[in-house]
Amino acid sequence: MDTLASFHPAVRAWFERRFPGGPTEPQAEGWPAIASGHDTLIAAPTGSGKTLAAFLVCVDRLFREAATPAGVDEGQTRVVYVSPLKALAADIQQNLQTPLAEIRAVAQALGLPAPDLRVLLRTGDTPSGARAAMVKRPPHLLVTTPESLYLLVTAAKSRERLRRVRTVIVDEIHAVARDKRGAHLMLTLERLDALGAERPQRIGLSATQRPIETIARLLVGAGQGRTDAPPCRVIDLGHRRALDLAVELPGSELEAVASHEQWGETLDKIAAQVHGHRTTLVFVNTRRLAERLAHLLAERVGEDRVAAHHGSLSK
Repeated sequence: MDTLASFHPAVRAWFERRFPGGPTEPQAEGWPAIASGHDTLIAAPTGSGKTLAAFLVCVDRLFREAATPAGVDEGQTRVVYVSPLKALAADIQQNLQTPLAEIRAVAQALGLPAPDLRVLLRTGDTPSGARAAMVKRPPHLLVTTPESLYLLVTAAKSRERLRRVRTVIVDEIHAVARDKRGAHLMLTLERLDALGAERPQRIGLSATQRPIETIARLLVGAGQGRTDAPPCRVIDLGHRRALDLAVELPGSELEAVASHEQWGETLDKIAAQVHGHRTTLVFVNTRRLAERLAHLLAERVGEDRVAAHHGSLSK
C-alpha cells in the first residue's frame, strides 16, 4: 500500500524528493490513523520520524484547505504543538520553517494554490511585542509549552484565536504523565476542547511510554464519548535501539586525583571518538570542568569542532 497516495500532490512530491528511501515505520503506520481523525498515540525511538508523522498530515490538511473557495482562515490557529521542553519547542519551530517553505515552492512549481503557512513559538521567553503581534495575526501552527498554552486559553483575545484548532500534538507526553504538570495540561486541553464546535484531534508522541495503555487514557482524557477503553489508535514501535556500551579506564593505576598523564590519555580517547563519529556528546559534572575539557579537547580536534554548554548560560 502506498501511504503517500492520499497526500496533496505538493506534499507528496516534497516528501519523495526529500526522503527518497520512503517513510519510516512510525510514519507509514501513523499517517492512516491520524488522517482518519482518531486520537493517535505514537511510541517510537528518537530519530524515527514520529514528529513529521504528526505534522505532515496537518500540513496536508492546510494545503487542501487552501484549494477550497474559502482558503485558509488567516484569523485562526489550526494546529497546536505542545512540548514540556522549551528547548525542544524552539527546535521544532525552527525545523518546521524549511519544510513549509519547500512544500510551498513545490506547490507553486506545480501550479497549485500555495498558502504561506506561518509557524510561531510562544513560551515564557517570548517578548511582549511578539505576543501582541501573535494575537493580531495568529500563526497557522502554534508551537508552545503547557504553561504558555494555559495563558493563551485563559486570556480572552488569544482564546478567540484558538476556536478553530483542529489538531493538538503533545510531544514527549511521558514527561508530563508523571506529575501535576501533566494534570494541568490535560485540564487546559479540555478547556481548548470547549472553545470550538468540534473537539480537536489529539496526537501524542514519545519514545518512552510505559504502560502505554495508561498514557493513551491520559491523552484522550475523560468526558462524553470517552471511556476507560479510549478510542485512541496506538502505534507502538517503542523498541530499544541497539546500544554499544563500554566502560574504559586509563591504563595507569587510578588515584584520588587524575594525573596529567591520565588526563592526556582520557582526552586522546575522547578525541578518537570525535574523529570516528559525526556527533559526540561529552558529559561532565561541573561548569568549570565543561570549560576546561572543551579547551583541552579543542587543542586536539580543532577550535571549530568543540562547543561547551552548561546550565548557567543565558538565553
